[in-house]
Amino acid sequence: MKKSAASEESAATEKSAGSEKTPAKKTPAKKATAAGKSAASEKTSAAKRTPAAKKTSAGKKASPAKKAAPLKRQAPAKKPAVVPKKATAAVKGVAPAKTVAPKPPRGESRTALVRRARRIDRELAEVYPYAHPELDFENPFQLVVATVLSAQTTDLRVNQTTPALFAKYPTPEDLAAAVPEEVEEILRPTGFFRAKTKSVIGLSKALTEDFGGEVPGRLEDLVKLPGVGRKTAFVVLGNAFGRPGITVDTHFQRLVRRWRWTEETDPDKIEAAVGALFPKSDWTDLSHHVIWHGRRICHARKPACGACPIAPLCPAYGEGETDPEKAKKLLKYENGGFPGQRLKPPQAYLDAGGKPAPPLGAG
Repeated sequence: MKKSAASEESAATEKSAGSEKTPAKKTPAKKATAAGKSAASEKTSAAKRTPAAKKTSAGKKASPAKKAAPLKRQAPAKKPAVVPKKATAAVKGVAPAKTVAPKPPRGESRTALVRRARRIDRELAEVYPYAHPELDFENPFQLVVATVLSAQTTDLRVNQTTPALFAKYPTPEDLAAAVPEEVEEILRPTGFFRAKTKSVIGLSKALTEDFGGEVPGRLEDLVKLPGVGRKTAFVVLGNAFGRPGITVDTHFQRLVRRWRWTEETDPDKIEAAVGALFPKSDWTDLSHHVIWHGRRICHARKPACGACPIAPLCPAYGEGETDPEKAKKLLKYENGGFPGQRLKPPQAYLDAGGKPAPPLGAG
C-alpha cells in the first residue's frame, strides 16, 4: 500500500512537470479544488509559462482597461462644474446658458478663420455703417494732437478739451511757441497733462522745424514725432490721408483675441496677424468697426453678449451677460440711447440717430 501511494505521488509529480511543457494540457479542475481557493488565486510559475494562462492574464489586464475607458469619457463632463465661467466658454462641447451657436473649433483651418473674420467685419459694417474716428478734427494737425491726447482717457474727454486748445493755438507754429504752464492748464482734464503738454509742444516744434509746419503723410516720418507711435500714425494716415492702416488700441486688442483671430499680445504682432486676414483696402474701416463694437457692446469687463449682432460667430459668447433684456441695459452711446463721443460728428451719424456729445462743463 505504501509503495502504491509512493508511485501515485511520483506519477502526479511527473504529470505536473509535464503540464509545464505541454500547452494543451491544463491542471485538472479537481486538483485546483483540492488545493483550495487561496492556491488558485496565486500566480504560479506554471501558470505564467502556460499559453492558456497568458491568455487568461491578458484577459484580466484587458478587463480593467475596459472598465477605465468609461471613466475617461466621463471626465470632461465633470470639468465644467469646477471650471470658471470664462474658461467654460472655450471648452468644446460645453455650451453656456442660452447658447446661440456652436463655438468654432480650436483647430480651425486658416481658410475657415479668414472667412469667419471677414464675415464678422461685414456684419459689423451693417451694424455701424456710419463708423468713423471719434475724435473731433478739421485737419491733420488737429487729428495728430487729439490722438496723442487720447492716451489714458476717452475720446469724449479729448473732444471736450481740444476746442479751447485749438482756439488759442491753431497752428503748429503757435503751439510750438506756447508757454507750457498755460497748455497744461488747458489739458488738465485729460489726465497726465504735464507729459501730454511736453508731447504736443514737442511734436509741434518738430513739425515746424523739420516738415515746414505740415503733418507728413508717411509712417516713417510720423513715428519720429514726440508722442507718436504706430497706433497714432495709422489713425492719422487712415483718417487724414486716406492711407490704409490698422489701429491697434485696447478695444481692438481685446476683441480680436476674443474672436480668436490671433493669440498675439504685442500690438505690432497683432497688427501683422490681423492685417494678413483682410485686404489692405479694408484696414481703416475694419479698425473703426472693431473699435466701435468694443466701445458699445463688447466691453472689457461685462460684454453685452445677449445683445451682440455677431454672437453666432463669436467663440467667446457667454463671457458676458447673455440675457437679452439685461444685455440691453449694458449698451453704450447710440445703442443705449446716449450721446456719442464727438461734439461735431459726421452728418451720417446724426442721420442714423446718433447724438452729439455735450461740451465740457455742460449739464
